[in-house]
Amino acid sequence: MRALMMDSQLTILSVMEYAKKIYPETEIVSITHDHDRHRYTFKDAFKRVSQLANALKAKELNIGDRVATLAWNDFRHFELYYATSCSGLVCHTINPRLFPEQIEYIVNHANDRALFVDPMFVPLIEQISNKLVNLEHIIVLTSEDLMPKSDSLNLLCYETLIGRESTEYTYPQLNENDACSLCYTSGTTGEPKGVLYSHRSTILHGLASMTPNAFNISNRETVLPIVPMFHVNAWSLPYTCVIAGAKLVFPGNKMADGKTLANLINEEKVTFSAGVPTVWLALHQYLTETKTSVESLKRCIVGGSACPLSLMDAFRDNHKVDLQHAWGMTELSPLGTMNKIKPQLDGKDCSELDLVRVKQGIPLYGVETKIVDDVDEDLPWDGEAFGKLKVKGPWVASAYYNQDTSTAHDDKGWFDTGDVCTFDKHGYMQIVDRTKDVIKSGGEWISSIELENIAVAHPDVSEAAVIGIAHSRWDERPVVFAVKNEHAINETDLLSFYDGKVAKWSKPDKVVFVDSLPHTASGKLDKKVLRQTFAGLSLE
Repeated sequence: MRALMMDSQLTILSVMEYAKKIYPETEIVSITHDHDRHRYTFKDAFKRVSQLANALKAKELNIGDRVATLAWNDFRHFELYYATSCSGLVCHTINPRLFPEQIEYIVNHANDRALFVDPMFVPLIEQISNKLVNLEHIIVLTSEDLMPKSDSLNLLCYETLIGRESTEYTYPQLNENDACSLCYTSGTTGEPKGVLYSHRSTILHGLASMTPNAFNISNRETVLPIVPMFHVNAWSLPYTCVIAGAKLVFPGNKMADGKTLANLINEEKVTFSAGVPTVWLALHQYLTETKTSVESLKRCIVGGSACPLSLMDAFRDNHKVDLQHAWGMTELSPLGTMNKIKPQLDGKDCSELDLVRVKQGIPLYGVETKIVDDVDEDLPWDGEAFGKLKVKGPWVASAYYNQDTSTAHDDKGWFDTGDVCTFDKHGYMQIVDRTKDVIKSGGEWISSIELENIAVAHPDVSEAAVIGIAHSRWDERPVVFAVKNEHAINETDLLSFYDGKVAKWSKPDKVVFVDSLPHTASGKLDKKVLRQTFAGLSLE
């Protein structure tokens, strides 16, 4: 028997129409290259979205065409999110921190027809413009009086482009399974791969992420998305906040500047934010040095890499801010798990709760999860067994865009994340390592992430990475590459810090102090580069 319910389509267009009617006065605040503090409302923003949609139509862009962006978190990028997807185009966000060769590959692989760029990225495009074979239009996100000069590019001005267009636009009827946005993985194990999101997957992910067991976003929140809009749709916040009617505060290219972030939080009364651990470290250092408070801020989501317990404690004890772990991937839109303390754990002592707080959290409804061994047999959730993490669900990628291989999952529909993890009896997941980073020593597996977390817990270490170095007897042994802070520390000090925290056989053999560590374009430690750099290191 079929139910008797309406079949409304879950589209980003429906989100925009809802917000225009219910939350027209909700604010969007931005820092940009040409505005110290740009401020307008959802109503204002969506009028300009229609103007932009008209401009895109005038350039003869058709439904399904890819429109690329090289831009920061600000109001113009927000307008692009909605104008493209709501008019049937595909918003292709590109990470400007990639190497020029990677950007060239991504633009060509996606067959982008138009590219919207922040002025500071014009020189980057000049380097590769003659290799961008399908690109027809380059639009600079600024006003006419601030347009950069270019001898090699035919540049269009964003404000001029949309300024002559009507604020009325007839949007097409979209199917919820139509593509709305495209984001490429960082390509640490080969060429970047495109993840093509649908309207349906984006809306379902947005609805799930705003729930109390996830980001807990309502119309009473003021949200500062520090995670870049060029990275997995800023963890869906430009959609989630519009659904919820939450005020948005965009930091532009100041997302790692502690002073700017503190000022934005205090002046705009930010209650919630999201970003990688290095952002929170920079903010904590500024707040500590200046004895500044951030009284409105209540909680922050931490993703991208593990957050040290010491930093979580510092925010809780010194700033009364709760740092909460989350885990996800580009292929998951990105949210997969969120660390919320279950009521069954209330009353546990601090040391027991600390063991839970450092985990990546419990799966959201909508993301099925399991761990398997090397022969693909399910492993128990006992906190001890660890294996390959597999997931599936309505906002998990089923295939990569324009790839020869037709699928991103196995024959049973499970996507292999490449992570190795455990689940405890309460359902909390803890990432043990990436499959390619786990260290095998004398037949035993050693977690590089566990060793890194211990290293950065030392007060004199600001960052650390652990990789396996070849050993004639044990196959591999762990070596720590550490960045010191301003205080002195030597190899003996750091190695002794592991005593009693890990089994003796998994304790690192050596410490190498470095001035800095390599990172991927998304801010993660790049162990591939580290292995290449220290390929000749010997432990004999």
